[in-house]
Amino acid sequence: MALSDSRQIDQLSALVCLASTHSFTAAGRMLQRHPTVISKRIASLEARLGVRLVERSTRQVRLTDAGVKLVEKIIAANELLDEAQQEATSLSSEVSGRLRIAFPATMGRLWIAPRLPDFAAAHPHLELEADFDDGFVDLVAGGYDAAIRIGHLADSSLVARKLADHQRVLAASPTYLERSGVPVNPAELSSHRCLGNPRLASFPIWKLSDGENLAAVRTQGPFRTNDSTAMLEAARAGLGIIGAGEWLVAKDIASGRLVRVMPKWTFDGDGGIYLVRPSGRYASSRVEAFAEWIEDLVTSLDWTTTGRG
Repeated sequence: MALSDSRQIDQLSALVCLASTHSFTAAGRMLQRHPTVISKRIASLEARLGVRLVERSTRQVRLTDAGVKLVEKIIAANELLDEAQQEATSLSSEVSGRLRIAFPATMGRLWIAPRLPDFAAAHPHLELEADFDDGFVDLVAGGYDAAIRIGHLADSSLVARKLADHQRVLAASPTYLERSGVPVNPAELSSHRCLGNPRLASFPIWKLSDGENLAAVRTQGPFRTNDSTAMLEAARAGLGIIGAGEWLVAKDIASGRLVRVMPKWTFDGDGGIYLVRPSGRYASSRVEAFAEWIEDLVTSLDWTTTGRG
């Protein structure tokens, strides 16, 4: 089919609308045409292809198997055309439009938010919307262009770019360790006061690895919270052992405010900091510009000396 043949395009559009509405009248409303026009376009399409696409009755209209398959191909082809146009737009040297990004709340506020104005200033025609939330964010339902996620990524349809390695480590205040002793293996954690996040899927189990061995320990403790900052303050105050990302505790460990516990053991082995985006959406120039910026930023951060808190 030639793209310049508007009659064929009109016929295919009529079929797609009819497939979604099962009514010549409703399809006509969608295309702002009289139902008889829609019927004639379908008849012309069937005659041109030499196949029955629609079964008509006094009560309903339904597509034949051939009609269903053709509609699926038309929709797929239309998506390719949309992607081609988005790709052409993305080649523009000027980054503009609306960009909506989801960040993990505490990590985002500490390490990314202070630097976001630099990115915005570099792209004055960009409308940046930054959401900070420690809960799971559905990118497609929420209308996000991309998100930053930490840890292990479950299998999904998202496209992921690893920005940096990441570990969750154990730490406690010197006061707590002097009072309660220093655990030397995972089994001993069950008798210690551990600070927990009830929002984590594995709570209250801590799954640890030393690179060769795996251990799962049921923990207990005097303080539970879904807020990383509150948990850090509890650890500083000597309430118990914290299990947290290096981005949260490395500065305190470097200063001696906290002490690394069982340094050979980390949570869940290797993890990462990722930029993820919906796979069904073309990566626009806005997303690519942000991806390059955030990768440069994350790889340059030193958790022990930079940031606030």
